Amino acid sequence: MKLTEKIKNKEAVIGVVGLGYVGLPMAVAVARKGFKVIGIDVSEYAVTHVNAGENYIGDVDDDELKQFVREGKLRATFDYAEAKDTDIIMIAVPTPLDKYQQPDSSYVRASVKSLAENVSEDTLVILESTTYPGTTKEILVPAFEEKGFTIGKDFYIAFSPERVDPGNKDYKTRNTPKVVGGVTENCNKISKVFYEAILDASIHLVSSPAVAEMEKIYENTFRNINIALANEMTILCNRMELDVWEVIEAAKTKPYGFMAFYPGPGIGGHCIPLDPFYLTWKAREYGYHTRLIELAGEINNHMPEFVVNKLSKLLNKKGIALSRANILILGAAYKKDIEDFRESPVQQLMVELEKHETNFDYNDPHIPVFHNELNGKEYKSVSLNNIENYDALIIATNHTIYDYKDIVNRAKLILDTRFACKNIKSDKIVRL
Repeated sequence: MKLTEKIKNKEAVIGVVGLGYVGLPMAVAVARKGFKVIGIDVSEYAVTHVNAGENYIGDVDDDELKQFVREGKLRATFDYAEAKDTDIIMIAVPTPLDKYQQPDSSYVRASVKSLAENVSEDTLVILESTTYPGTTKEILVPAFEEKGFTIGKDFYIAFSPERVDPGNKDYKTRNTPKVVGGVTENCNKISKVFYEAILDASIHLVSSPAVAEMEKIYENTFRNINIALANEMTILCNRMELDVWEVIEAAKTKPYGFMAFYPGPGIGGHCIPLDPFYLTWKAREYGYHTRLIELAGEINNHMPEFVVNKLSKLLNKKGIALSRANILILGAAYKKDIEDFRESPVQQLMVELEKHETNFDYNDPHIPVFHNELNGKEYKSVSLNNIENYDALIIATNHTIYDYKDIVNRAKLILDTRFACKNIKSDKIVRL
């Protein structure tokens, strides 16, 4: 039976390599459409929890995961040999940067090597991990061609960037439009048939994997640069004694030509802080220096220091040295209402406070334990029962669960970096 027929009849077995923030929601979305899914991961934690029907990703429904595991629609394994039983394989492994801000493709390479040793012909392999333009052509294509497959005839390869926005209540994996770039026209056609079968969203085909790879980086570079502009405006408005939030709210009234981006204590998550540097690294191969991207990174990375310096000045006016202050950080996640603290600016915020020998605690109802990758320390979330004992609060993440009126009433001073207290009037509140 041809692969397209298997897909249409829902007889195709789907493999998902990597069961993290991208892979597990995708595996559940596929199982929801009636396909059998085999998840492959090197993490004992991930495999054990999936097979027990225990969820660990915020955007996955607990009951739905249990149901699919119980019905045999979804299971996990460490063994890449099980890839031989799949017809379509989606790769969603990490693509971090190394200490030199260069792409670390080791997870992709290892996954592809293991898959190439086990898959059979008439298989579709789709890379979803965000990476630099050229990855699919440079890593996936040679690996499978070396096994004797002819891409586009008896084997199919495509790149389709993940579009996951943790905490977004409107757009999930299943209903977010999908961009697909196949190595050949046949790769595109089969990929389109597959995604139409598992998603409730439009499928946009592009001419090559490289276009799709670049498109994904462009999305996040666009956000990175515009956030940097908002942050730079914040620094300037601070010196001019203007309220940047009022400026942005005024600019938003224009019905065309303006899109609101907001400042904050820094940027976080796996995408925005990292993805632009894939492009910066690749651009060097073509003799081009991506000055704007690198400058945006510098501005955004400076924000935790800016926040601490502003806090220091506010405390000095009260006769309190930062080194003797007790500070409470509200929020540790990189964005509101999620449990994800990857690349959270709170990590650097803590480091900056430690430089001043400041005593501080943090509270985040979504993150009981915070592992700071920058200093190797572990912190535990404290209760909000003793807000009155802190010299100042920094609102670093604007979780909706917080009762901001109560917090303002009990606090001595609040540095609001997220415009969380926009509807509250109080002399205690200072905006970023």
